Amino acid sequence: MSARATNSTDSYDVLIAGGGHNGLVCAAYLARAGLKVKVLERRGIVGGAAVTEEFHPGFRNSICSYTVSLLNPKVIADLDLRRHGLTIVERPAMNFLPLPDGGYLLTGEGRTADEFAKFSKRDAERYGDYCAHLERIADTLRALVLRAPPNATEGFGLATLRELVRAAALGRTLNRLGLGGQQDLLDLFTLSASDFLDRWFESEPVKALLGFDSIVGTYASPYEPGTAYMLLHHAFGEVNGKKGLWGHAIGGMGAISGAIAGAARGHGAEVETDAEIAEILIERGRAAGVVLQGGRIVRARAVAANMTLKRLYRELVPQEAVPPAFLMRIDNFKYGSGTFRMNVALSKLPNFKALPGAGDHHGAGIVIAPSLAYMDRAYRDAREHGWSREPVVEMLIPSTLDSTLAPHGAHVASLFCQHVAPELPSGRSWDEARDEVADVMIATVDRYAPGFSDSVLSRQTLSPLDLEREFGLTGGDIFHGQLTLNQLFFARPALGYAAYRGPVEGLYHCGSGAHPGGGVTGAPGHNAARAILKDLKPFSSFS
Repeated sequence: MSARATNSTDSYDVLIAGGGHNGLVCAAYLARAGLKVKVLERRGIVGGAAVTEEFHPGFRNSICSYTVSLLNPKVIADLDLRRHGLTIVERPAMNFLPLPDGGYLLTGEGRTADEFAKFSKRDAERYGDYCAHLERIADTLRALVLRAPPNATEGFGLATLRELVRAAALGRTLNRLGLGGQQDLLDLFTLSASDFLDRWFESEPVKALLGFDSIVGTYASPYEPGTAYMLLHHAFGEVNGKKGLWGHAIGGMGAISGAIAGAARGHGAEVETDAEIAEILIERGRAAGVVLQGGRIVRARAVAANMTLKRLYRELVPQEAVPPAFLMRIDNFKYGSGTFRMNVALSKLPNFKALPGAGDHHGAGIVIAPSLAYMDRAYRDAREHGWSREPVVEMLIPSTLDSTLAPHGAHVASLFCQHVAPELPSGRSWDEARDEVADVMIATVDRYAPGFSDSVLSRQTLSPLDLEREFGLTGGDIFHGQLTLNQLFFARPALGYAAYRGPVEGLYHCGSGAHPGGGVTGAPGHNAARAILKDLKPFSSFS
């Protein structure tokens, strides 16, 4: 026991270490099943990276995560999140791609094919088949999102037999794709986004608009093998029952976390904020609770960690309790999204050269990345220089859909910017470079919407270091670890540990470092709750 520890305050069935949205989902399901659950959150509000905060007087925004689509519909229904205040509205258009020559693409329901035809009639004709192709694979994999992957085992015993049965079930699921579909799935996991899109389309703007998803939160070039998978990862989403759409939660992303927290509390879970964990308490080789900063002990039969696994195992769990091979895997787990996040208060809407005046494009995802080659240069520049001097920027203006975020006539915008290096070369600090990089991002938007910089009343900037310090995102990684082939499915976070159980008995993983990975999905929290219930209440049902 830590020398800092004092007497226990209470005891629970399960402690949730970290009140991000996945931790809250896990808590809600466990409490619904009758367990005594407590959530401990370091910050003053719950939600982790899915929060809404005021960043300038009168201006509120989704500070980190900023748009909704991947939140699993089963989680929404099971936890009755709409009854707890969650309202999601669709974008009037999906994406707006302004081009340097004054052209543009504005996609969405009923308009995408016509927009593609402006650049290539062939691409317009093929778009429907492309969507059906991705959707068929996504539909098959959706069945795996809320299911633990088969776990690799050693030797031959009951555990191995159980995993063989689960592997057989996986095989049956994938068999529905047929050999052709299985080959397509393999290609999506291994090809570059560029190679995959080249099979379908010829127009550079079309490939840019579709290929942007391949680098969202990924510190990579769209020419790199494996980036095609990100096209599939982002195809899992839906809004209000409509697949493939993106939307906005009224009140910002914090409304999602607030609704989940409301569901958890409604089932009896306790949620404590300003409760920073100093150590995971290990007794007789088992997780037995936590020690908070200040020494207070909170005990539990199990602990579910909703944080990056590097922080968990290198900062909070006593090193002697963890197998050295697992620690080596954690040390080699690759982090880094290449993300620089900004929130800006605007006096007026931006006026784009490609499409002047107000319109549906202001409610879309505005993507500044006119070609895959542009994205590649942005990545390579960041690798050499520390940040791209011609960056990729996605801007959303949620106040066009949600009047609660800004004063009348004014607006807020989210700028999701890439690429930047998680650690700057030559030892330079992000604290020193932050404002310089923010200027580059604003100037990039200004080139496409002259006068944008003059409309900025205030800005909040979050470098990779800020994302790590404020929200616990190791390396600023929004996915809790890159979604590469060796860090996915039964290899997330490591072979033998894909079933949400860590190498220490009683310690579980309920965050995005577990399958199916990052995004505001709720899936890791749901799946971890199932594993915990199986261990603590083996005869309980889990719908």
